[in-house]
Amino acid sequence: MFLIDDVLINEEIYQKNFICNIEKCKGACCWEGDFGAPLDADEIELIEKDYEAIKVHLDQEGIDHIEKNGIYEYVKDLRKNATTLLKDGRCVFLSMKDGVAKCGIEKAHEAGDTDFKKPISCHLYPIRIDQNKENGFDVLRYDKWDICGAACTLGDEHKVRIYEFLEDALTRKYGDEFYAQLKALVQKFSN
Repeated sequence: MFLIDDVLINEEIYQKNFICNIEKCKGACCWEGDFGAPLDADEIELIEKDYEAIKVHLDQEGIDHIEKNGIYEYVKDLRKNATTLLKDGRCVFLSMKDGVAKCGIEKAHEAGDTDFKKPISCHLYPIRIDQNKENGFDVLRYDKWDICGAACTLGDEHKVRIYEFLEDALTRKYGDEFYAQLKALVQKFSN
C-alpha cells in the first residue's frame, strides 16, 4: 500500500490492469448493484442547480422518478447519499442508446449544458473510496466485480493499470501533484 497525504492506496490499484470495455458490459455498473452512485453534498447541489439542463438527456422513466422521489436518497449501508434507483435497479440518470447505458449527467456535460462531469464515484470506478474518519484517511480500494471481466481482459491486453486508466478521475479528485506522486511511487517500486 502507498500513503500519499491522507490517502491510502490499495496495491491492486497499481498492480491490476483495467480499461472500461463498455461495448462488452453495456454499462452494467449503471443498473447492477444494491444502491446508486454515492454523492457528496456539493455534487447534489451541482446536480440540483443544473437539473433542467441534465433532464433533457434522461429517459422519461428517470425524469418521472426524479420528479416524484428526488435525485438522491440516503443509503444506510453506505452511511451516505446516493443517486436514486428505479424499481428495476437502474440509476435514474441512466440513459440507454442502442442497448448501451450512458450517464445523462455526462451526456449533458459533453453537450456543454453543465460544467459537472458526473459523480466522482462513477468517474473513479472501479476504485471505491472508504473514509476512515477516525484517522482522517481516504482508503482507495479496487472494487472487483464480475461485470467488469472484459475491462480486466482489455486492460491486460494493453497493459494499462487501474490508476493509469483513471488518471483523469484521480487528478480531478486529488489533484495533479497527488497523481504525479502516485506515478512516481509506482515506478520506483515496480523496478
